Amino acid sequence: MADIRIFSAKPYDRAGFDAANRVHDLVFLDARLDASTVDLATGADAVCVFVNDDVSTPVLEELHRRGVRCVALRCAGYNNVDLGAAERLGLAVVHVPAYSPNAVAEHTLALILALNRRIHRAYNRVRDGNFSLDGLVGFDLAGKTAGVVGTGRIGVIVARLLWHLRCRVVAVDLVADPHLLELGVEYVDFEQLLAESDLITLNCPLTNETHHLIDAGAIGRMRRSPMLVNTGRGALIDTQAAIDGLKSGAIGSLALDVYEEEADLFFEDRSDEILDDDVFARLLTFPNVLITAHQAFLTREALSAIATTTLDNVSSVFSDGPVSNRVRA
Repeated sequence: MADIRIFSAKPYDRAGFDAANRVHDLVFLDARLDASTVDLATGADAVCVFVNDDVSTPVLEELHRRGVRCVALRCAGYNNVDLGAAERLGLAVVHVPAYSPNAVAEHTLALILALNRRIHRAYNRVRDGNFSLDGLVGFDLAGKTAGVVGTGRIGVIVARLLWHLRCRVVAVDLVADPHLLELGVEYVDFEQLLAESDLITLNCPLTNETHHLIDAGAIGRMRRSPMLVNTGRGALIDTQAAIDGLKSGAIGSLALDVYEEEADLFFEDRSDEILDDDVFARLLTFPNVLITAHQAFLTREALSAIATTTLDNVSSVFSDGPVSNRVRA
């Protein structure tokens, strides 16, 4: 049994972990993990963190000093962890590589359909008694070219869904998926995808190579006015460049479930606050922008899988066998 401190815990996290737990001692903490809250991990065997927790070198050093042996990510991405420092300190880092690819892929498609047909605007209009259809014109997805950047567990489902909607699907990845090739999905280079796609969806991890993958240069090489969708990581897009693209018409519409500076915004109720993020506030002014607050993963099935896999990962760290889903530098 391990003492696990679960940082950034929300009610849905508590429900999922309580249902899945059989042997561990769980302590749920509202606070995010960072240098100011690391003392809350004193005496723990493991910490469980999420996408916006700070797991940088100074925090890892403090965790190690307090006797923590495992950092368990309850997500797939690990860009917020200094993996080199963790290895140097002997801290095992584990993650959940495939909690529910369907959840994120289906949310990606939901954003595409809602943004295209202006569902968010239509909903607000009808509630206000406005039944005008002006400004709600979308386009048929059938026959359009959809570019999928990243065909891992999530991207491959996104590509299949778009193929079933009769899109021509082109994809970029280091390794081609054989099942997508059988469907007729075309693997192309990134430049061709930019030049030919009416719709571009980002489903790749955030690495040094993919940071600001969509920047001013990439936007300038896009086909005129495509739809751009990001359910990967916020920093895949240079947000200011995207705003400039929206203003010029180089980007036709934008759907985001993630945002570069989301750590100061997402997962909290800020409805009574004045947001001091001017870039985010500018995004909210565009009628052709749809934003959700990092909820693509949020299904019952995904939460159950996340909790079960995370607890199994921690159990493997403290057993004599191989460590499950370990991430190394």
